[in-house]
Amino acid sequence: MSATSHQQHRRRRTYALIATAAGLATVGALAAALPATASAGERSDKGGHGHQHSRYQDVQLLSFNDLHGNLEPPAGSSGRVTELQADGTTKTIDAGGVEYLATHLRQAREGEKYSITAAGGDMVGASPLISGLFHDEPTIEALNTLDLDVTSVGNHEFDEGAKELARLQNGGCHPKDGCYSDKKFKGADFPYLAANVLDEKTGKPILKPYWVWKKRDVKVGFIGVTLEDTPGVVSAEGVKGLKFKDEVETINKYAKVLQRQGVKSIVALIHEGGAPASASYNYDCEAPGAGDGVSGPIVDIAKNITPQVDALVTGHTHAAYVCSIDDPSGKPRMVTSAASFGRLYTDTTLTYDRYTGDIARTAVKSANRVVTRDVPKAPDMTQLISKWNTLAAPIGNRAIGYISADIPSAGTESPLGDLIADAQLAYGKELDPEADLALMNPGGIRAPLTFAAKGAEGDGVVTYAEGFTVQPFSNTVNLQDLTGAQLIQVLKEQVSGTNAASPKVLQISSGLTYTLDLTKSGADRVVSDSIKLNGEAINPTATYRVATNNFLAGGGDGFPTLGQGTNDLVGTDDLTVLEKYLTANSSATNPIAPPAANRITVVQ
Repeated sequence: MSATSHQQHRRRRTYALIATAAGLATVGALAAALPATASAGERSDKGGHGHQHSRYQDVQLLSFNDLHGNLEPPAGSSGRVTELQADGTTKTIDAGGVEYLATHLRQAREGEKYSITAAGGDMVGASPLISGLFHDEPTIEALNTLDLDVTSVGNHEFDEGAKELARLQNGGCHPKDGCYSDKKFKGADFPYLAANVLDEKTGKPILKPYWVWKKRDVKVGFIGVTLEDTPGVVSAEGVKGLKFKDEVETINKYAKVLQRQGVKSIVALIHEGGAPASASYNYDCEAPGAGDGVSGPIVDIAKNITPQVDALVTGHTHAAYVCSIDDPSGKPRMVTSAASFGRLYTDTTLTYDRYTGDIARTAVKSANRVVTRDVPKAPDMTQLISKWNTLAAPIGNRAIGYISADIPSAGTESPLGDLIADAQLAYGKELDPEADLALMNPGGIRAPLTFAAKGAEGDGVVTYAEGFTVQPFSNTVNLQDLTGAQLIQVLKEQVSGTNAASPKVLQISSGLTYTLDLTKSGADRVVSDSIKLNGEAINPTATYRVATNNFLAGGGDGFPTLGQGTNDLVGTDDLTVLEKYLTANSSATNPIAPPAANRITVVQ
């Protein structure tokens, strides 16, 4: 579908900005006023035929990122945001769920004649059962209903490989599981953009690199990229036959292409992000200075992307920020991210200059807004969720274990991380009684286990659906041999190499202990002589049998040494392993208590 025909198809709505008290966030503005040549009256669209348009036209850009198939309100801390109060205190707000996201977006669009909805990748992948069980067709259906206009790909769009991503874009029944209803899956009615993802054989992007939104005489171009390191965070099978290019070079290349086509207003959708200075979604990113409130990969990317790009919608880190970062010419440019799981959306005003065809960047305003659950649910989304839940219920409602309290997944070492590592060690010992320990990547744990019942199962009951939400990747649990020296190196790779700036602390099984000294830098943060197994120091020359998932066993997440293991043994999938452990170690009368999370001693 061409950009123009796509846009005509999409303009079945007129919607608008309603700011609820809880939904208001700190507004990032490059300047409060329009260029001196514009007046308040000139900003409004005169509309209709036979009327002359004003020079300046506000274009509403609504954006979000990292939905990960969270159609229902996410559980526990995954379904809350932190809000900074005027007195300096913070409060948490329940947020998320597409029934509420749809209502918020539709309210925000009311009265806005020029409105675009865009996303920054990871719409699917690592999804709860309601979507993941059906290869994320429910999420694509929901995004179509949300009137999403365009998104970049994220790394998780490649979890099932490029062919499956193409099916999500173009439609058709799943090659193995077939159709889930009497209606053929139509695919996304919005373009997925993958400018920096090339087919190794042809050297061309596997999907559209850019897309142009048009309404009357207003044109805004979108370039979509995912992080260059996608192969480092996705299983090798998912990125087979693909090449991932540098984000900055790719965006700069296609910005020139758009300019040559007469498109001067350009937004980059980048599935890469940063770390904000505060966990509160509405903190002031400009304090103490412009752009000082965010760090991480997106800062260097933003500083090097051509000034022809007017705004950056980012993602990947699941963080919330609205920051201005100077472009290469020293001019501030808006960079935004709306956390994850549909808990926030970003509301940005781009002021389009009809004389130049460009965005008047001095007038760009942006704010993150909370997807609160105090608005009416969108009936069409309720119906969609009900339809897919009915199909998932026979599988999802089955009890697989019992817990005595919430088992959190947050923190350097989390109770749920400990439990999963223990489950994988127990399974490893089934495969080979000589198994010594298990290591679990924190990014593979997607949600906490909550004590309160989600449905009719009763408090403390862990259902298969809840287990699927925690571990949705279908990774296998494998065994491999590592020397003691290699094991020490693996632990040091948590805080060095590609993980130096943003540590990935592995979750560890019972019996393995060590000290993590965050006052030091690099690999020295893991105190070598503190690493012990069952109270004994690790012997560098001894061989240890280690259980991990296949993603880590392949060196994923910046752990190359794990890719050097020997004597590999491939086991069953990780969710089955978790289910086996919960079933064997809990009952309705004797539920599992949250582990103490005291295996890693953290010095700060």
